[in-house]
Amino acid sequence: MTDMSEKKKSVGDWVGDGISVGEARWSFGGVVPGSFDGHIRKSIPMYEDGHELTAKLSDFFVGPNSVVYDLGCSTGTLTRRLAERHQDLRDAKFSGLEVEPEMLELARSRHADVQNLRFEHCDILDYEFEKSDFIASHYTLQFIRLKDRMGLLRQIYNALNEGGAFVLFEKVSASDAQFQDIMGLLYNQFKLENGFTVDEIMAKTFSLKGVMQPISTDQNLICLRNVGFSKILTIQKYLCFEGWLAIK
Repeated sequence: MTDMSEKKKSVGDWVGDGISVGEARWSFGGVVPGSFDGHIRKSIPMYEDGHELTAKLSDFFVGPNSVVYDLGCSTGTLTRRLAERHQDLRDAKFSGLEVEPEMLELARSRHADVQNLRFEHCDILDYEFEKSDFIASHYTLQFIRLKDRMGLLRQIYNALNEGGAFVLFEKVSASDAQFQDIMGLLYNQFKLENGFTVDEIMAKTFSLKGVMQPISTDQNLICLRNVGFSKILTIQKYLCFEGWLAIK
């Protein structure tokens, strides 16, 4: 029989791909940037498909002199894809915004060969956006405190030109406890099939406590509508990961 006085085993810090993060201390800085691209592809279903879809959607909105933003651009993979897709457009500008200095340094070094692309170090809550035709946010708003999220969405809406588009991808919570249980179990199975161990999955879950704050599909739609978006379309959905196209 187990001695009830025995100290409980603590959750480990290793979340996979050589990344070690403490409980409730997930960060995109430190050693994370070097392993980020591989780690995120194994962690988020259809991650690359979301990038490809966003790039194709940009064809409908980006033109000469357009300003395009990628919010929370991390290593700049999506930002580069957008810039290269429209490199023939006169005076179009593509900006990746990132708050983590290590991520920004990696993005700048990897994509220095792309002329119409720039990366800016900033907190997007304080950023002064230029008038834009296309803004993308892939799994960034879920790390913005709920009390600040509506203000940021309002900034995004106000920054868009009439007819401009906002592409938003987020992890979402389910509207029902049974659905949440199903999604959670299937998502953990997805990560196991991608090579993560049970301990790594648990460590990642604990590292995100209080750091990531996902909301439901309905709540995301309410937020988008409340800042002014009336044309909103779901463009991708897999378990607890969803993408929307919102047009001003």
